[in-house]
Amino acid sequence: MTNETWGHVRGELLKSIGKNNFSAWIEPITFDCLEDRTAKFHAPTSFIGSWVSQNFGDLILRHLASAGVGVDRVEISVGKPAPTPAPANAVATPAEDLAPRAMELKNAAPAAVDHVNGHDAEIAPVAASAPRRAPSAPVAQPRPVAAQANGHDDDLPGAQLNPNFTFDNFVVGKPNELAHAAARRVGEGRDVTFNPLFLYGGVGLGKTHLMHAIAWELRANLPESRILYLSAEQFMYRFVRALREQDTLGFKQMFRSVDVLMVDDVQFIAGKRSTQEEFFHTFNALVEMGKQIVISGDRAPVDMEELDTRIASRLQCGLVVDLHPTDYELRLGVLQHKAERMHERNPNIAIAPGVLEFIAQKVSSNVRVLEGALTRLFAFADLVQKDITMEMTQDCLSDILRSTDKKVTMDEIIKKTCEYYNIRQADMMSANRARAIARPRQVAMFLCKKLTTRSLPEIGRKFGGRDHTTILYGVRKIEELMQVDSQIAEDAELLRRALEA
Repeated sequence: MTNETWGHVRGELLKSIGKNNFSAWIEPITFDCLEDRTAKFHAPTSFIGSWVSQNFGDLILRHLASAGVGVDRVEISVGKPAPTPAPANAVATPAEDLAPRAMELKNAAPAAVDHVNGHDAEIAPVAASAPRRAPSAPVAQPRPVAAQANGHDDDLPGAQLNPNFTFDNFVVGKPNELAHAAARRVGEGRDVTFNPLFLYGGVGLGKTHLMHAIAWELRANLPESRILYLSAEQFMYRFVRALREQDTLGFKQMFRSVDVLMVDDVQFIAGKRSTQEEFFHTFNALVEMGKQIVISGDRAPVDMEELDTRIASRLQCGLVVDLHPTDYELRLGVLQHKAERMHERNPNIAIAPGVLEFIAQKVSSNVRVLEGALTRLFAFADLVQKDITMEMTQDCLSDILRSTDKKVTMDEIIKKTCEYYNIRQADMMSANRARAIARPRQVAMFLCKKLTTRSLPEIGRKFGGRDHTTILYGVRKIEELMQVDSQIAEDAELLRRALEA
């Protein structure tokens, strides 16, 4: 077998597996020799060698046989092939020059710095002089460096994990119980029936908290696993830097060598074509290797308009979980949990009865605003050396409370509801009883009752002269549905927040 024959086989492989797979996996390997009916190749890294052997070994063998080469097996080792004198009539092919070029790119790439847990650690480059495997030894998956919980041995440049974002500090309620249960299952480190896990929801509902909690739990349960958590923005930055430094092989090796990949705020790569393409291939590679993937976003995959349809489709193959807007019980639970922790640091500050309930009722935007309000109260009480009373709460949080006390009119409620459900105001006031019209009408009635001081007869007159009993029925119907239908509950909460914003 000659390099010319290998060049012909490479052309057939390009047709079989496509340009992207070819450039990522076949192009970096170089032909060495044919010995004892074994075709020997060299790969620039052990990861590429393992991947090609496991995923394209049989295909290479078939194409070699089709080209008339007497070969029974394919062996791929790591390192630089020994120089052999070329025949006088040999024609140089791209394969002959690729290995030195790949090794130069890899060796020239600067070592990445890890900030997973506040410690710096360089990624050790793969040695160019790695020993070749014996002919009878199969290519094995490279054993990853142990990722310790303290971060000293981590070689993955991810985002720093917040030590406060653990499962113990996550308050569970009806709006987030499914997301919490799914995250717990992944954090156990056992095989799960869903991959990937996709968490989505609005700002300040706990997506990032759960992502960090999964990472901490996995580090405790599987200390030798390689766990990479980063934001979509960091993924994009790493990819752009790899392109600029001509180190895409190193980038692929880094992200495809992890056991668990966690990407936060995936909506930031929507519309960025090259980054989405690389994310798509990374996603596919990890899923095919059986690695766990956890993704978060602010919307469901199908609702991200600029997200590649292939990525959206694959994200929906796993478990997609929505973190719903907080309800009163969950907000109160969050305040009680945080108040207990803050009281441990400030034992001399007492909270008057009813204060936490008042805040939970008035501050309903998201958990971050809720916790910020309580932090402000404790800081103010500590500075003036007084206990937290209802009067202090109203005075200290006056700006937050003013934003929630905005006067909402019935006209605004009807307009917003029509826009949200994409129906006409004339239909809202009509006698049309079709569910697509009647349900939004009942939601608007419910909001008018909850957000205004108008009486039932006044609301009835606003809705086309309806009787007050019809309004009461509509309000009670929505209250009942909100207990059993999460979509209705979310619609009502989103509309309420939009009206009070």
